[in-house]
Amino acid sequence: MLGERFKVVSPFEPRGDQPKAISQLVDLFKSGRRYLTLLGVTGSGKTFVVSKVVEALNLPTLVISPNKVLAAQLFSEFREFFPENAVEFFISYYDYYQPEAYLPDRDIYIEKEAVINKLIDRLRHRATTAIMTRRDTLIVASVSCIYNIGSPEIYGQSFINLRVGDQVSPEELLDKLVVIGYEPGDWDFTRGTYRYRGESILVFPQGRDEIIRVDFDDDVIDRLILLSVEGEVLAKLDEYLIPPARHFLTQPHTLEDAIRSIREELKARLEELKAEGKIVEARRLKVRTEKDIELLLTHGYCPGIENYWRHLSGLPPGTPPFTLLDYFRRAYGEDFLVVVDESHITIPQLKAMYRGDKSRKETLVEHGFRLPSCLDNRPLSFQEFLDRVPKLLMVSATPGDWELEHSEKVVELIVRPTGIVDPVIEVRPREGALMDILNLIQEEKKRGNRVLVVTLTQDSSEELANFLASKGIKSAYLHARVEPLDRVEILKGLRSGTYDVLVGVNLLREGLDLPEVSVVAILDADRQGFLRSKRSLIQIAGRAARHLAGKVILYADEVTEAMREAIEETERRRKIQLRYNEEHNITPKPVKSKLKDPLELVGLKRKDREADSFMEMLKRLNISALKDMSDEELKILIDDLVDQMKRYATEMEFEKAAAVRDKLMEIKRELKVDIKLKSLR
Repeated sequence: MLGERFKVVSPFEPRGDQPKAISQLVDLFKSGRRYLTLLGVTGSGKTFVVSKVVEALNLPTLVISPNKVLAAQLFSEFREFFPENAVEFFISYYDYYQPEAYLPDRDIYIEKEAVINKLIDRLRHRATTAIMTRRDTLIVASVSCIYNIGSPEIYGQSFINLRVGDQVSPEELLDKLVVIGYEPGDWDFTRGTYRYRGESILVFPQGRDEIIRVDFDDDVIDRLILLSVEGEVLAKLDEYLIPPARHFLTQPHTLEDAIRSIREELKARLEELKAEGKIVEARRLKVRTEKDIELLLTHGYCPGIENYWRHLSGLPPGTPPFTLLDYFRRAYGEDFLVVVDESHITIPQLKAMYRGDKSRKETLVEHGFRLPSCLDNRPLSFQEFLDRVPKLLMVSATPGDWELEHSEKVVELIVRPTGIVDPVIEVRPREGALMDILNLIQEEKKRGNRVLVVTLTQDSSEELANFLASKGIKSAYLHARVEPLDRVEILKGLRSGTYDVLVGVNLLREGLDLPEVSVVAILDADRQGFLRSKRSLIQIAGRAARHLAGKVILYADEVTEAMREAIEETERRRKIQLRYNEEHNITPKPVKSKLKDPLELVGLKRKDREADSFMEMLKRLNISALKDMSDEELKILIDDLVDQMKRYATEMEFEKAAAVRDKLMEIKRELKVDIKLKSLR
């Protein structure tokens, strides 16, 4: 395997509690301990400590984050610490996902709907390719990594290794490409497609940013040319590895067995349903399953193929699904590390996923929408997750009950390298809270600081953000309904000064790197419940812990037990930090961290995102609205459209180029503008 060692690249040396924490964790893992917890306060350098532990242990690592925003931030940080190693990103690739479901009380069937983000899908393939080809691999993932993604054995065996001089015909290579999921790209040459041109085959590998051209001389590979997406020659290679285009793959010799197995299960299930008098359910199941079988026979694929994964993999009923952890196990055996970030949130998520998925699918099976084997396409149970983890490091400022009970050691990371101490916590009455917050924001704005306001619901966060905007405050809201990549844009806007205040719910709790935030205001702090528990209050307060003058204001009419415990724990940490600063003569220094393009957080170039959304923008372009444009503005728009049309044509995306051309012709016709275009060929 390539890349045998991890190497941390950083201008900083471990300071404060970091040297002790790194040493303890490394020694404990090397001595055979399996479950460890790092209790690290906000801003103490937990990611740096984890990086140094990974470097010392030199283990392939999976880092699991509770949400996509934090995963993107962690991915960016680890890439900075490991620039010479394979740091990749694996989160759910759905921009929108409505799982298949049936509501028997209302007799409503909800078909699965999903909008796949092609950019994130590319990153997922890049991650699994790295696991199969390199040892120095660190994957940052969301909890979606415990869902089924197909057999790692089939995936690992499906890479096509090309070498100059290999005896292989173009037809044989095309057959291999089809088997591993590649499709013809004559009209739309995108990742996961190929083109056959005379004595050459062009392949746009899944997850890659380049194209490989395979030139043949009779039935021998004559040359391997690496091309940029624009067609520029990057290198001449002796060898190239083409990854599979899909994670769920079928092999010709296993497909026949799988279909035979599906038919056997269908026959048995139909007999059960008929014996129960469920004639409608039996008919429904028969029709949809036979349709899927027909698609599998003709295309090797069908919508919802993951529901047949147990048959396709040839495993017995009840077998746990193949997940990203199984890819790690296939590549590295038991020689890897799993890090669970913000474990007090992530561990409960990992526990809950199995139960929710099982309940939904049992209803589908009962009413004839799916075969019982669909239950085997599921997330791992928590115990199955643990069974696949050889070494587990849980990281949190407020470890949960499971971590505290099962960890063989809790290593504390309280003192920050910067010398900054935890924020002061102040309790203020609920009455007059809105005007108080308004005045507070204006005061902090004068000092160049930012403010976070935390509400209880998504709707109230939007209402408050709109209220503040009506008062002349540059505000935005952040919650789960905001798309993942847009969330990162909003956070960048807060840091850069586009916004003075950000209003949110639970997404403002965990580990966000916002050193410009001086004040965190928590509304309804005395409301009992998960969002105002001791751990939640400490986590929210941590957003002000990167500022020299950090302050947290709890708006409440009484001091609850959770509030009291949060205040006491924060004060305990402040005392440790102040004592350390005094003993070591440390003057706290402000945190400085670079502002990055949000797309860089997930390893994307801005042009990729723009290209991905350009066609949607084109569809929404209202010609009548252009009539209000000045001549200069209209000229700029037309020039941009022409440039994009030429770019698509150069990249051989002729359908998209033609769509832009048609829009330009519509502008010319409706607005009587002189636009000279050459026909596209």
